[in-house]
Amino acid sequence: MSELRKTPLHEFNVANEARMVDFAGWSMPVQYQSIIEEHKATRFSASLFDVSHMGEASIEGPEAAAFLDSVLTNDASSMEIGQAMYSLMCYEHGGVVDDLLVYRIAEEEFLLCLNASNTDKDVAWLSGNQGSFDVDISDVSDSFSLLALQGPETMKILKNLTTMNLEDLGYYRFQGSDVAGVSCLVCRTGYTGELGVEVFVAPNDAESLARSILAAGEPYGVKLAGLGARDSLRLEAGYALYGHEISETISPVQAKLMWAVKLKKEANFIGKKAIRDEKEAGPKRRIVFFKTGGRPIVRAGTPVLASNRDVGTVVSGAFSPILNEAIGSAIVESIHEDARLSVDMRGSDLLLIPTKPPFVELNP
Repeated sequence: MSELRKTPLHEFNVANEARMVDFAGWSMPVQYQSIIEEHKATRFSASLFDVSHMGEASIEGPEAAAFLDSVLTNDASSMEIGQAMYSLMCYEHGGVVDDLLVYRIAEEEFLLCLNASNTDKDVAWLSGNQGSFDVDISDVSDSFSLLALQGPETMKILKNLTTMNLEDLGYYRFQGSDVAGVSCLVCRTGYTGELGVEVFVAPNDAESLARSILAAGEPYGVKLAGLGARDSLRLEAGYALYGHEISETISPVQAKLMWAVKLKKEANFIGKKAIRDEKEAGPKRRIVFFKTGGRPIVRAGTPVLASNRDVGTVVSGAFSPILNEAIGSAIVESIHEDARLSVDMRGSDLLLIPTKPPFVELNP
């Protein structure tokens, strides 16, 4: 077995009594104290996440925007400098290579933030589809640490650490600035559904920045939060997670992510025809979200039943500390999307209550 990779905050995380787990080949904090308390802190005050395991790729050159339009479902050419964008990369058959965030750094320069488990695959995919485009594609993951400060008190905490005008930082926008004396890229993005920022910083500066944020956030009740709360928060928000709501076999049409697919853009991006054909014909499967009315979590992989037969599979399940009940998502046959769905829970029929996400009120 290969040794787990460690983020620049590994020793900091261990010193703060994090329970570390193997996540996509990284030693990552799943929780520090209580997942429920870390989740609630994010919804009601603020939490700080180490997400330095995420990958980054640089796309630079005269045809950077055109190249990205050929491999991304969303419209990179329309982006302004300082703007961020969510997009998907798809295979020819319409399945998803990965979902990612795109940051336009300059007219001819973009930064992609990639899922940790897919970074090597994504960079190889991009390079393999470069063709004759005049661009340089580089894996720059080792150049960055990534911290996420999420929650309604985020801007009050940051205000004490930077001179940047935070009121001018719009949703899905970013600025370069000093935070606590450290040069950063501050992005109004996040994976919790709450007001918050994600901060790209040099690895050597990550720990000092984390300590400064915790100190500034102490009067506001800031907590360190791990992957456990990150997953329950994103599921409450109804956000897709690669390998769950989207995958090589679950397309944007099935995942109800067509808002991130620009079929009308001129570029013939990879997967465009398959996605258009599936949209026009209607998908055979769809992602649905559900509540259960009880606390036991319905685990991924559990068969979903309708009319006494298997019509799908649960792909995500978690406990919602805000609703005080279990929530989840499943991929089911489209003809049963509005049917009475249930799962077998220890020999009993548990009804899945269809719910349109987000499960809770969000204020991003």
